[in-house]
Amino acid sequence: MAGQEADAPHSYEEPHPTVREDAHALATGKAEDVVPVVVARRWPVVSAIVAVLLVLLLGGLLLLRQGAAPFEIDTEWMDEIIAHRSPVWEAPSLVMNTLGGGWIAIILVPVLAIAALLVFRRRWAALYLALALAVSAGVVQILKNVVGRTRPPDMLVTSDYGSFPSGHTANAATLTVVFGLVFWRLWVWLAGVAYTILMLLSRTYLGAHWLTDTLGGMVLGAGLAILIWAPFALRLRRERDGDHRPIWIRSRETTGSH
Repeated sequence: MAGQEADAPHSYEEPHPTVREDAHALATGKAEDVVPVVVARRWPVVSAIVAVLLVLLLGGLLLLRQGAAPFEIDTEWMDEIIAHRSPVWEAPSLVMNTLGGGWIAIILVPVLAIAALLVFRRRWAALYLALALAVSAGVVQILKNVVGRTRPPDMLVTSDYGSFPSGHTANAATLTVVFGLVFWRLWVWLAGVAYTILMLLSRTYLGAHWLTDTLGGMVLGAGLAILIWAPFALRLRRERDGDHRPIWIRSRETTGSH
């Protein structure tokens, strides 16, 4: 008995969750034991740093090319896009263009999302979302002006200066990571990844970006979102387990005190 009692605490210590446990936590939204271990390993932060550095390296390579000329993969991809353009694909691409840019992406979506998070008592998530979107947009604009890459010649829409990286895909990837980490639901991740891929395809279809612009934007947005998440990780986990009833309904603590 004494030996069993001595060994008992060790049966509850799982320094490294299994893949099955990670998948179950992601699907059910119960990541109480998984998130602290992931943060302790620091692999998400290291991966995010590497991702951002790769985008900066790509920007540096473009600066070394005369006029930040497109790579062979860019021209081949664009040639395929132009050869298969059709009104069937143009309409949804224009919809994605509207959703991912302008006042809708910069003002409407963030304001509505932040307001909704605050209504459901997720103030740390709201702050995280606001910072992630602001930093992502800011870094994108800096790179656009530093690299100064010329956009493809066969554009179907008008866009601002600088082709690298794509602000639309950076914004989509940032939203995907933020909502995925805040809500920790498998369907949120899947929907976000699908949205980001559709944004990538629509930007190149419309000729607004080269393929490497969109890939760079996607990696940059995701990497920055993870870097900003790191200092909020514990607070977001605790908040995820808290009271999410609308603010006009009294909290559980207040209700239980009467």
